[in-house]
Amino acid sequence: MTLLALAVGLAALLTGCGLVSSSGTFHDASLPDGAKPLDGAKLTVTSKSFTEGVLLGKITATYLAAAGAQVTDLTGAPGSASSRQAQLNGDADVLWEYTGTGWVNYHNQTETIVDPTELWQRVHDIEKSEYDLEWLPPANFNDTYAFGASRPTAERLNVRTLSEVAALPVRDRTFCVDDEFFSRSDGFLPMLEKYGIPYNTPNGVPVENVTRMDAGVVYTATARSSPCNFGMIYTTDGRVKNLELVVLDDDRKFFLPYSGTAVVRGAVLEQWPQLRELLGTISERLTDQLMQELNGRVDIDGEDPADVAYDWLKRENLIT
Repeated sequence: MTLLALAVGLAALLTGCGLVSSSGTFHDASLPDGAKPLDGAKLTVTSKSFTEGVLLGKITATYLAAAGAQVTDLTGAPGSASSRQAQLNGDADVLWEYTGTGWVNYHNQTETIVDPTELWQRVHDIEKSEYDLEWLPPANFNDTYAFGASRPTAERLNVRTLSEVAALPVRDRTFCVDDEFFSRSDGFLPMLEKYGIPYNTPNGVPVENVTRMDAGVVYTATARSSPCNFGMIYTTDGRVKNLELVVLDDDRKFFLPYSGTAVVRGAVLEQWPQLRELLGTISERLTDQLMQELNGRVDIDGEDPADVAYDWLKRENLIT
């Protein structure tokens, strides 16, 4: 394990901005060829506190340290604001973000841009201009909203897309959602409008066809197909794979892309341009299916995120 005392000390110093590491540290490693392209670099990696954010932070911290950097691990910062503010303040150098979060939450944009590359470019340009934050090219995973069904239900109803769900008889259009998604301006009700089956209408989705429940319970209810055939899920959640849920294609492109993206302070990237290639090496390997697997190892199997990150980097022959 690496830099524990340093991480704890810095966490205490940074409590003013709410940045406190809650997830330990990471494993020592080296690049397979022994190279140290970041020798002399001092970098602070932070992350949000949910599983995927911590995993991405651990992968990044482990890999950059293997490349020779002296890395301070401040992954697991509580809430989105603390990790974001730490980077804006210059207290953290590298943070994984999501394009949809940048567009909606950080810049209050309401335009729906369905093309992931266009959305990334728009967010990239705003962030570079306003904050000198460099949003590197996004990874190949999109942690966005979706609807899922159990495999037997998807096969029985012969559905793979939300348009096919909309074409089902009214009795089969049953949904499980949480309260937050039900109420979002980019959530459940406008989605039903987009697909031509408006809420609380006889030929759309009657009130009795919608069950509101805790987000965690939605997954098991969807897997049981009771009380609903279709449940709101996140596309990279480990329970999708574990429960063998079918992710339905948003074929009318309602949901905003949430492409995972490594964000680096501009001054740091200028000093250490090697970060672009190193982080790109990670990004190009990350897919929805992989994140489902890694998230599941933490949330379902109970493994430590630092161990999962280390094992995956070894499996990809990125470290030794």
